[in-house]
Amino acid sequence: MAPTPIPVHSYTWIFALTVAFSFLDAYAIGANDVANSFATSVGSRSLKLWQACCIAIFTEFIGAIALGASTTGTIKDGIIALSMFDKRQDLLMSAFMCALIGSSTWVMTATRFGWPVSTTHSIVGAIIGVGISAYGTDAVNWAWEGKGVAQIVASWLISPAVAALLAALIYGLTRQFVLKAKNPLRAGIYAIPVYFVVTTFIVAFYVVSKNGKSTLKITAATFGGPLTVSGDVALCMGIVGGMCAVVLIVCLVCAIPYFIRKLEKEEDLKWYHFFYIFVVPTQPKNEKLELELKTQFTPHLLEDGEKQAAAVAGDFIVADKEGAPAPAAGQGHTDSKNVVSTIKNGLQGTYELAKKGLFMDVAGVQSEHAHEAHAHATIYDNKVEFLFSFLQVMTASFASFAHGSNDVANAIGPLAAVHDLWSTGKVAKNATVETWMLAMGGIAIDLGLALYG
Repeated sequence: MAPTPIPVHSYTWIFALTVAFSFLDAYAIGANDVANSFATSVGSRSLKLWQACCIAIFTEFIGAIALGASTTGTIKDGIIALSMFDKRQDLLMSAFMCALIGSSTWVMTATRFGWPVSTTHSIVGAIIGVGISAYGTDAVNWAWEGKGVAQIVASWLISPAVAALLAALIYGLTRQFVLKAKNPLRAGIYAIPVYFVVTTFIVAFYVVSKNGKSTLKITAATFGGPLTVSGDVALCMGIVGGMCAVVLIVCLVCAIPYFIRKLEKEEDLKWYHFFYIFVVPTQPKNEKLELELKTQFTPHLLEDGEKQAAAVAGDFIVADKEGAPAPAAGQGHTDSKNVVSTIKNGLQGTYELAKKGLFMDVAGVQSEHAHEAHAHATIYDNKVEFLFSFLQVMTASFASFAHGSNDVANAIGPLAAVHDLWSTGKVAKNATVETWMLAMGGIAIDLGLALYG
């Protein structure tokens, strides 16, 4: 039976509230979830907190715009049976609105108290809740087919297991063939192309197959069933292969010579020398390289003399700006000066609040709690640690990109359904997700990260 449409542009107040709470939900996602991508990079001192925030702002937004639509359909169409609302499209509008209100409220509350909750669990649970409230358990698509709840729950179980397996495999190989090699630094330098090309292949394949315009489809009829590949496989793999080839050439021409000269020969190279290292003349030796690396990666092992040297160099100095001295008694101020002073103090207070924690040494704060773990940890060459910090930043950026493309759907999926209903009178099964929705979600995620993360 065809759905009974509602008048176009009716229930505008529901649409407006949905937009507002969709923005709030995306804001909460940015404040709570983005830490997953850059926590290891900041914790290992590969990046400072403000640097991670700057990178995440771009990667999250680009991921949301480029690939966010591919996951939005699952949240919008797969969880509840839209056909049960054919006679009450207005009820469907309010259901998605209430789901966003519930999800955003819970995630913001969890963020306020520092609880690392899953934003995907939150919105899926909220949509299931409103579906059951409206028409009982039959309103929920519990099955595997049609991207139902079974697929979503399976992904919650499979993802940690696969991630743990891959992480253990990669770390085990790295420890055996790089960290425990006779010459760990040289082994690590020559391993760079392998890590970078494999990472590029995974990310490029994901982008090419999930960009919304690709014909490449990989599907399985049932859980554990055989995979079916369709579409222009040759074209997609050609694009992926080309991107991997470019990365391989950059590694061979730039990365390997740069790290050999910087870490083995200890030349005082700057970061921008990486891009034209093949024409950079021999640089003076960096006499402070060992201290710089020790200060960055193992500050808890610094001797007293080394700490003093690092402090002189500015590594441990934290600026504490004193406020201007209060005027002496009897010094009068005009009303205009008082107004200007009040405005300046207000702006300064707002600025200090906005940057609160942004320049914090997160690893330094946590290292006191992790002192016991550090005392029993195996210490590897800091030069090798520095080598892998570049790869860590790259993988963290890609993880942030993937997060933006996946989790923006949690906030935008219900909004896309409500927009369909408001603009056409009924929700389409495969309605196009508007670009402005993805842009709004990306901006909200960035604001949540920058202001509340």
